[in-house]
Amino acid sequence: MKKELTERQQAIFDFILKFKEMNGFPPTLREIGKNFDIASTFGVKRHIDALVKKGYLNVESNTSRGISILFEQNSVTTNSTLNNSMEIPIIGQVAAGIPITSYENLEGTVVIDSSFLKRGQGDSFALKVKGDSMIEEGIFENDLLLVTPQQTANNSDIIVAMVDGEVTVKTFMKKEERIRLIPANKNYTPIEIKPEQDFSIIGKVKGVLRWLN
Repeated sequence: MKKELTERQQAIFDFILKFKEMNGFPPTLREIGKNFDIASTFGVKRHIDALVKKGYLNVESNTSRGISILFEQNSVTTNSTLNNSMEIPIIGQVAAGIPITSYENLEGTVVIDSSFLKRGQGDSFALKVKGDSMIEEGIFENDLLLVTPQQTANNSDIIVAMVDGEVTVKTFMKKEERIRLIPANKNYTPIEIKPEQDFSIIGKVKGVLRWLN
């Protein structure tokens, strides 16, 4: 059972959830401070540290968007009851040539608070992260990504895509007819989609699910 939040902590936690739902990535300390009229990032950090200590958030250093939301398996991070929870499949190593949500790709299920999904997003799934190409967005190997299936994307959306039979998680950018998939790790180069390549968007990343060891 997680510790209760103060009214201020709950408001900041809810803001982080909503911001990530709308943008696909977490807010910076400055963005949180601006929303709550907190003048210094140190003041914001005190609230974030409290949320980390109580088990609601994790923060990765050396990145401005290092906040990630912690979900405990078979429980939820907010005060919602199990009546407001839902079970979604976990997709592991994806086999080329078959639908991503097919039985062969499943590694189990995870229970999340249904409020994290909008109406009509009940076919969402969790995708297990392979690799470190998105670490500067706070996405790390073995994290679970909450993914809403869709076939289109806007610029700066973090998406799950299929490129020549391989699944990748990157930031989507399109200018005219040129599509680029941008990593969040300086050790990787962007993927430029060529006309002859087999490319499709599987879904948009809505959040990161992570457990503490």
